Amino acid sequence: MVYNPEFFEKMTDVERAGVLKHEFYHLIFEHVTGRLPEAGMSKKWNFATDLSINSHLIGELPEGALIPGEGHFADMPVGKSAEWYFENLPDGDNGQGEGENQGGQGEPQDGEGQGGEGNGEPQEGEGQGQGNGEPQPWDDHSGWQEGDNTANEIAKQRLKEAVKSAAEEASKSNGWGSVSAGVRQEIMDRLTAKIDWKKVLRYFIKTSQKANKSSTIKRINRRYAYVHPGRKTNRTAKIAISIDQSGSVDDGMLAQFFAELNKLAKLAEFTVIPFDSEVGEDKIYVWKKGENRKRERVMYGGTCFDAPTKYVNERPFDGHIILTDMCAPKPIASKCQRMWMTTAYYAKHPYFQTNERVVAIED
Repeated sequence: MVYNPEFFEKMTDVERAGVLKHEFYHLIFEHVTGRLPEAGMSKKWNFATDLSINSHLIGELPEGALIPGEGHFADMPVGKSAEWYFENLPDGDNGQGEGENQGGQGEPQDGEGQGGEGNGEPQEGEGQGQGNGEPQPWDDHSGWQEGDNTANEIAKQRLKEAVKSAAEEASKSNGWGSVSAGVRQEIMDRLTAKIDWKKVLRYFIKTSQKANKSSTIKRINRRYAYVHPGRKTNRTAKIAISIDQSGSVDDGMLAQFFAELNKLAKLAEFTVIPFDSEVGEDKIYVWKKGENRKRERVMYGGTCFDAPTKYVNERPFDGHIILTDMCAPKPIASKCQRMWMTTAYYAKHPYFQTNERVVAIED
């Protein structure tokens, strides 16, 4: 986040805090990631997201902020979603809105988000009524979509993990501060959004993979050219998927799990580990990429997450996904990256708390 210190210095402490909240809300509400319109970043979307965010920050922002019900947006109601404002803003506000913010990447060019128009130089928060009387944006987020797609996807997933960790800590310590109940609920709901296997798997495999290095005469050794062979690096990820087959996981939930795994199999190969209170080692198999399988129940006992965790810990897996209702005590630590997949209900009402990623599938 880059800001204009001269503009920032003119604000009160309350306004500075409001500016920072504004920029963080862009990230928390996925305005520059999961909720971007198909056309990508635009000024109209910037204004729409600002109106939505600032509905929660009335009285906390410097002069010039885009506020529903005030100034250029006097006819706009308070408290609507960014998508609602985007659909209902007049076409003339496609870039000439009221100007508090240009977007949502949390990269204010002038401290609060109003600057960065054109060449990205700060406008020092000129806000509403500058120049031709129309508002100018405070911040600029146009660079978010530039660069490597894989890196952007990893950044999005890391952001979600950071929000999840902060939300859990705030809930445990009653440290939500001035965040309203409605915003808290929206944040928690977003943390259990329905699964997008392509994004989740890309991130999970990218962060789980290990490098397998081998010698090859086809590469020149940088240190000892033509004396020793070079090194070749192959990056692979060996993923284990443990399926909870205990009695508390009914056939309907099991069918949901297999439906998601059929989607996952379009993207990668993985090892399936059925378990209840223990691992069914004679029933473990490799699910080949592109393969389709029907729901299969092979066990009916209690639930113990230590069993599949120990099995995976003792073998060279790089990542571990557990499909379950989460209705058992917290397991031992995993030696590789571990992720949980469950239904939306159990994601919101888990038996135990974890800092590991929990993904909810659609009921």
